[in-house]
Amino acid sequence: MRAFYKNNNGLMSINEWIPNCWINIECPTEAEKKYVLEDLEVPEAFYNDIEDIDERPRIEIENGWTLIIMRIPVKSNDVKLPFHTIPVGIIFKDAICLTISFHKTEMLSDFVTYTKRKNIDIKDNFDLVLKLLLSSSVWFLKYLKQVNQKIKLAEDNLEKSIKNEELQALLQIEKCLVFFMTSLKGNDILLHRIKNIKSQREFFDFDLLEDVEIELRQAQETTNIYSDILTGTMDAYASVISNNMNTIMKQMTSISIILMIPTLIASLYGMNVPNSLEDNKYGMWILIAVSILLSASGVFLFKRKRWF
Repeated sequence: MRAFYKNNNGLMSINEWIPNCWINIECPTEAEKKYVLEDLEVPEAFYNDIEDIDERPRIEIENGWTLIIMRIPVKSNDVKLPFHTIPVGIIFKDAICLTISFHKTEMLSDFVTYTKRKNIDIKDNFDLVLKLLLSSSVWFLKYLKQVNQKIKLAEDNLEKSIKNEELQALLQIEKCLVFFMTSLKGNDILLHRIKNIKSQREFFDFDLLEDVEIELRQAQETTNIYSDILTGTMDAYASVISNNMNTIMKQMTSISIILMIPTLIASLYGMNVPNSLEDNKYGMWILIAVSILLSASGVFLFKRKRWF
């Protein structure tokens, strides 16, 4: 999908390209790929880098073209990985500025709506990059709140019954947090590299730079906090599972010992050798009584030692 926006106290949608407008392309088709590579003459290497789902955030300049790759969070329909991150490429040169994403995202459409609502003016291409970095950090925080709700739900389920499904849910959330943490670190490095571009330093909005740094730092710290909480929770439940298993094994061993007592007595007196009770008409009842007495004594002893 291809869309054109011009800056007019907020991004306004237009029908065709004009100089210095913003071209946003999501899930490009072959026709849109041809438009980017042939009509706009964007280097094909840039296009291929953005297509790589594992591409790291970076800035690259080649023949007057500037390629900036940042990572943004997205919600997926995969139950095994409800949240992950994708690369978004920002490419510009002279009057051409476009963003390319190979996945449908909520962030970019929300960014356009937000600029209209707040009448936000975008001065130049780097100003657009910084505002997109700020928006991505806000969306990281928004999805982290949803991740926290999933953690609480999994904890509630684990309190009722410790099953593999609940533990797997926590593992899936942990994977999401790892993706978030790695992407936020990459975006933070990207921001510092942009700040160090000598030719652009005097044109940066320092208030905007400070806002981006604050939001990025908050998103990183929040991700680290949730990751630490999740790790502690999983370790605690792993200990609970191990303790429950030890308790069950101890109880089963105690029961086996108690049942072994009458079995041992019956085995000894059941052998085909002389003993003092073979001619006693009460011999069987005596053995039963002794077995019950010894077993009861064993139960009493184990209970005193809290093995039951």
